[in-house]
Amino acid sequence: MAVFSRCSRAATAPTRIATATFAYVIRALSSSSFCSSSTLNTETDLNNNNKPAALGTLQREPKGRNVQWVFLGCPGVGKGTYASRLSNLLGVPHIATGDLVRHELASSGPLSSKLKEIVNQGKLVSDEIIIDLLSKRLGVEAAKGESGFILDGFPRTIRQAEILEGVTDIDLVVNLKLREEALLAKCLGRRICSECGGNYNVACIDIKAENGRPGMYMAALPPPPQCESKLITRADDTEEVVKERLRIYHEMTRPVEDFYRSRGKLLEFDLPGGIPESWPKLLQALNLEDHEDKESAAA
Repeated sequence: MAVFSRCSRAATAPTRIATATFAYVIRALSSSSFCSSSTLNTETDLNNNNKPAALGTLQREPKGRNVQWVFLGCPGVGKGTYASRLSNLLGVPHIATGDLVRHELASSGPLSSKLKEIVNQGKLVSDEIIIDLLSKRLGVEAAKGESGFILDGFPRTIRQAEILEGVTDIDLVVNLKLREEALLAKCLGRRICSECGGNYNVACIDIKAENGRPGMYMAALPPPPQCESKLITRADDTEEVVKERLRIYHEMTRPVEDFYRSRGKLLEFDLPGGIPESWPKLLQALNLEDHEDKESAAA
């Protein structure tokens, strides 16, 4: 199989088994793909025709699209938030590798102690571990008869991108971007309720316009009263670890952006602010409509 020729010859037997499982499950989910041939930067191209061709073929009906999309972006940029919203809108599974890792961390499985050390040091999890976790999750979706997916946090390396390309056609890759000062504040403001697991953010980001750059406002996402006394900070959300995570991300993932840009599948979206400002513009960039969101706003 083509996918194996791209993998390291030094891969161990367990790695080959994990990759084979991943390849099998992806094929089970594969559906007819869109053809895309250009890159969009939302600051300049949102209102013109320079969008990936795949976007023009989408129907307005939110169910049964069977899209196969990837969300890229720095840790903390909001991939999970927007991928989850689109998952609900399009009716396809949202598969976040970050959630898969955290689920494994919380378990007593054989990988938990190894993962804990990697995450606490701000390092990226290896290809082999990610592929193993992802293949298991995709197997669950395939068993339920699910078709299509939105991947969040995968691929992060060229090797992962090549493995993915070898077994399925990705329709579109959405690359979310956010100013670094806002991104750092957002990461350091993240909080989790130790009881219900809810995610909140105590940072209120207010960047003033200067030197021709527009201002940016992102309101805090406070917890409900019953969670206020139960908030905890993730062990890896310290300034030192966050900065190191961002450095590693840029070093390893920029080639992935170039990989999909060269194939005309990359849509680059600069977040203009929080969810109220960014969600409608992201939908516009994707040629989508959220009827429920419109009805809520009109109510």
